[in-house]
Amino acid sequence: MTELYFIPFEELQRILALDSDRTQLLADCCRVNTLYAIKKAGSGHIGSSFSSLDIVTWLFLHKIRKGQDIYFSSKGHDVPGFYSVATALGLLDFDLIHQLRRLKGLPGHPDISLPCIATNTGSLGMGISKAKGMIQANRLLGIDSRVYVLTGDGELQEGQFWESLLSAVNHQLHEITVIIDHNKLQSDTWVSRVSDLGDLQAKLTAYGWKVGRCDGHDFNALARVMSELEEVGPYPKIIIADTIKGKGVSFMEHTTLKPEDKLYRFHSGAPDDETYTKAVAELKAKIPGVQLKTVKITRTPPPNNLQRLIPAYAEALVQQAKQNPNLVVLDADLVLDCGLIPFSEQFQNRFFECGIAEQDMVSQAGGMAKMGLLPIVHSFACFLSTRPNEQIYNNATEKTKIVYVGSLAGLLPGGPGHSHQSVRDISALAAIPGLVMIEPSCPLEVSLALDYCVNVCQTSSYLRLVSIPWEIPYQLPGDYQLELGKGITIHNQEAASGVIFAYGPILLSQAYNAAKILEQEDKLKLKVVNLPWLNVIDAHWLEKIVAGCKFIVTLDNHYLIGGQGDRIAVELAQLGLLSGVKFRKLGLDRIPQCGQNQEVLAFHRLDTASLVNEFRTIATTD
Repeated sequence: MTELYFIPFEELQRILALDSDRTQLLADCCRVNTLYAIKKAGSGHIGSSFSSLDIVTWLFLHKIRKGQDIYFSSKGHDVPGFYSVATALGLLDFDLIHQLRRLKGLPGHPDISLPCIATNTGSLGMGISKAKGMIQANRLLGIDSRVYVLTGDGELQEGQFWESLLSAVNHQLHEITVIIDHNKLQSDTWVSRVSDLGDLQAKLTAYGWKVGRCDGHDFNALARVMSELEEVGPYPKIIIADTIKGKGVSFMEHTTLKPEDKLYRFHSGAPDDETYTKAVAELKAKIPGVQLKTVKITRTPPPNNLQRLIPAYAEALVQQAKQNPNLVVLDADLVLDCGLIPFSEQFQNRFFECGIAEQDMVSQAGGMAKMGLLPIVHSFACFLSTRPNEQIYNNATEKTKIVYVGSLAGLLPGGPGHSHQSVRDISALAAIPGLVMIEPSCPLEVSLALDYCVNVCQTSSYLRLVSIPWEIPYQLPGDYQLELGKGITIHNQEAASGVIFAYGPILLSQAYNAAKILEQEDKLKLKVVNLPWLNVIDAHWLEKIVAGCKFIVTLDNHYLIGGQGDRIAVELAQLGLLSGVKFRKLGLDRIPQCGQNQEVLAFHRLDTASLVNEFRTIATTD
């Protein structure tokens, strides 16, 4: 059992009523509540929240006109910090602080389902463009409103940021003020190690913006620079706010990154119990006299037999690299999340950190492939399939071979919210000529899939990886091998009245468990098939698998439109096998919800209990 601390709404109102010295006190109180929310949720971004909290607190106490001006964060990672300020000021129901990353609670990235969120963010680089649209609309509608946008310095690697600057000057959009949370660290490492921003103030000035710079933790400096910029005339304005990631807790603050430091520890995730207790003790010492409340939480320990695909991929990648000296790896600032640390350590000259610039990364891979290398390209699936989609298509038209690996694929984890829930990547990549898409269901299949992509497949491929550990109830045969377009039955080889097609560890496990329950409770035999090929199906194999079945169900960890279910339906129709057979596609039919994994699965009726009901209804309905 862990004891957590938060500052109640009544105490925050007392602080807000103080005549002086309330800004720093409120900011530090909000740090306590931010840390509480992230620890209780089990995930979140402490570093970005803490680096920007002084800025956000000062803006809302001293600059933003309530009900008139607009504020939003373009980077989105810092939203737990924003929530702590918004709940303190009454802009959000305070009780929501207990519901970070929970269903119907506070989303993991900004979402307009909340009344004080101006626009959805989390996909980087869009902020200034959104602000420009808001200002143009306000001008047409005769609305007097200023727009304040917070960006991250790592975010400046996205091309859209620089694209958005020029026309703001042309149209004299003086209503916009951008604040760059310049904490010098992105997800993996120092910004300067990836794409050094150089003389950032000179660069932004060259675009025609009026630029100021100050210590982002010094309220007097913020006030002075803001006042100076407000006097410059009809120009958009940018403040470069020099900040410290993790500001407020000494051991979370990073002003120097030692050579032995692989990653900044507090970019994402919740602190362990010991770290939380130590951090909250530091924060409490900064707010003497402030009353805190406690909450005791007991976490259910995870199952002992969780299986992890990302570590399996990391191991398989190193083994492939040992055998193929032309294999190179490209990363988009996600070296930890994509399992690339072992490769980067063993093959430093073959590892290329491209930063938060997916289009640039994919085109670099295209150039490498043209010169005879085998590039393996990595990012989260939600970004890799969409942002550089045109670049992936361009590479395909050159008929070179590239392996694209998208992690964090599918509906889960549910905590980050829809900006990071990759449930449209299959459809987004479906029309890329020659691209073979595979989603492995277990560590064994990860190794086989990568081997297929590297050594067997003659064209480019897309490897779709679920990132979270998962309890897998089935086991593939020890002699199992991948065959293009063919799957394997993992439950009820013969005499089944229906067949369920699924892929990946999460939904394949739900389907397997549901079939076992129905066999026990209803004596209903269902064939469950693991089909890892997302866009290629062997017609003769498919015909044999569905023979004798009265109904066919496809299960997509993806939107229904464009998922594997559509591909199976087309093949069945071409084979003339849909006549007299019930066919049903299951998957996402709405924007994915944010929340804990099991509650998100249940909401979308993709958990075991919901599938039991679905399969039972399909089997018994004429």
